[in-house]
Amino acid sequence: MATTVLKTQKLNKVYRLGGLFRRVRINALDDVNLHVENDQPVIVSLVGESGSGKTTLAKVILRLVEPTSGRAVVYDRLVAGEGDKPTRQDFMRAVQPIFQNPFEAFSSYRTVDTYLQTTATRINGLNQAQAVEVVSEALTSVGLKYDDVRGKYPNQFSGGELQRVSIARALIPHPNIIVADEPVSMIDASLRMNIINLFLSLKETYKTSFLYITHDLATAYYISDYLAVMYRGSIVEVGQAKAVLSSPQHPYTRLLLESIPATNRKWAQQPIALSDIETKEYQFGGCRFRNRCPLAKDICAQERPTAVKKEDGREVYCHFA
Repeated sequence: MATTVLKTQKLNKVYRLGGLFRRVRINALDDVNLHVENDQPVIVSLVGESGSGKTTLAKVILRLVEPTSGRAVVYDRLVAGEGDKPTRQDFMRAVQPIFQNPFEAFSSYRTVDTYLQTTATRINGLNQAQAVEVVSEALTSVGLKYDDVRGKYPNQFSGGELQRVSIARALIPHPNIIVADEPVSMIDASLRMNIINLFLSLKETYKTSFLYITHDLATAYYISDYLAVMYRGSIVEVGQAKAVLSSPQHPYTRLLLESIPATNRKWAQQPIALSDIETKEYQFGGCRFRNRCPLAKDICAQERPTAVKKEDGREVYCHFA
């Protein structure tokens, strides 16, 4: 029987930027509707340029940011929006994060193993001896040994090693899903595929799903079961990953595929601050991509596109899909 791995319903997050007399409304999430069901653990990739809303969606799912309206459900648990939500402890047993920069996830004043043991004792409710056993198992699953980690501080690890420790920490509660926000962007290019392959292995070993947030379409193609493409706070195309990337239906998805050779360089260096043009696009009625779209017609400025369901099951938010 299929389980709701991830579902968002009319999910919105509004920020107001600027000074007292000139405040700009930014819909960082704009009626995001995303529904993934499966009877097996899956990897769902969320792709798009900087400023597309990927990280905001991740923060809502991780309960780090409250949505302005709408709901988010993970493995049949309400995690955001109005309604009865699980306690923090129950939530953390079900959903765990892996952040972009592992050095920001650990304090330089605490040894790494104390973080792991605290996760095991507080979330799993284990005693000290049981915690060490569980921590050792999690570290082994990511290619590390407990003795190599014990008593060491974050600055005694490479970026790749510390990210593996972050993954081990996320695995300790045996969560239903791990939300990984750009988990390899700060890691040496030669080591990135090690982490990507590790996710694939852990999906099968731990029966854990992943929400993999990235700007790298090459790794998304390699790792994903499902793929959702975001632009200016909206989902523009979502479906089976191989189908979406092999035969993109939305003009923006096609644009992303055409820019793959320069993707990492161009997107990684894009500033977080929004330009005037980007800010205006967030406030567009109709289709927000219309200024860059070769197919744009008058209807694109007048009406917001609704989901067009294709024969392969994907949804495309385009008037000309």
